[in-house]
Amino acid sequence: MELLISYYLFGWQSYKKACCTLVLREHYHRTFVAPLERLKLEYVVCGEQSNLFALIHKIATTQGLKGFWKGNFVNILRTAPFKAINFYAYDTYRKQLLKLSGNEETTNFERFLAGAAAGITATILCIPMDTIRTKMVAPGGEALGGVIRVFRHMVETEGFFSLYKGLVPSLVSMAPSGAVFYGVYDVLKTAYLRSPEGRNRLALMKRQQREEVNAIDQLELGPARTLLYGAIAGACAEATTYPFEVVRRHLQMQVQANKLNAFATFMNIVDKGGAPALYAGMIPSLLQVLPSASISYFVYEFMKIVLKVE
Repeated sequence: MELLISYYLFGWQSYKKACCTLVLREHYHRTFVAPLERLKLEYVVCGEQSNLFALIHKIATTQGLKGFWKGNFVNILRTAPFKAINFYAYDTYRKQLLKLSGNEETTNFERFLAGAAAGITATILCIPMDTIRTKMVAPGGEALGGVIRVFRHMVETEGFFSLYKGLVPSLVSMAPSGAVFYGVYDVLKTAYLRSPEGRNRLALMKRQQREEVNAIDQLELGPARTLLYGAIAGACAEATTYPFEVVRRHLQMQVQANKLNAFATFMNIVDKGGAPALYAGMIPSLLQVLPSASISYFVYEFMKIVLKVE
């Protein structure tokens, strides 16, 4: 559903290029980091109190290695279109803002605004799969079965809009998250390209335009700096908005009988565990985000060169 809607929003040819690339990357990457995602959910969703190594041992002894990949399939179904929509929406919004402003170059404010709009767009389209995955991983989720059965159970018992539980904190968090993620990267990239070293690199690349140069050598920042700046942007975005993630997961686990709004859920979490409870699972989350963000930006910049996307 998300892929079809984004096709109508952004156009087929450009979206197809971004989508195919990111779906393939997301499949392998999410499978690789699934254990870290599972550990984070144990802290947030199941209220796990033990330290990281004790939790790893607990999952390994009770569920075996496959326990670390619980819910990974539905996570791929969610994150692949989410990334594709997010990246392409950002470029689309940024270019439109540039046209409206009439500036020669995108300003920092326009970058942050485009990032926020891209995050909101992707969140609205993809949150149902996230809600389903949370239900599957939560205590008692195994009894509900697979993706289709969880979907039917939620719609039949709580209504269709139960799939959008946690939408408000998701939207509130995705605006600053997208703004920080794209804004920080673009600020770092622009600062480097304006530095003496960056200008020298651009001049060298311009002289090599007529030569056959591989795509990695055409990266404006170079491979190492692209990965580094992507990791920094991802870490900043995650640290800024992580409490919203905790609130969202708690909202998604609620049933109709004891349903609370986002603010009441926030206060309930703080009352029970204090401010640190809002950062439960932050360490495995950062360990997951750092490679994820760096690889995302590297692949995105690389495929823009390969596919000749401006």
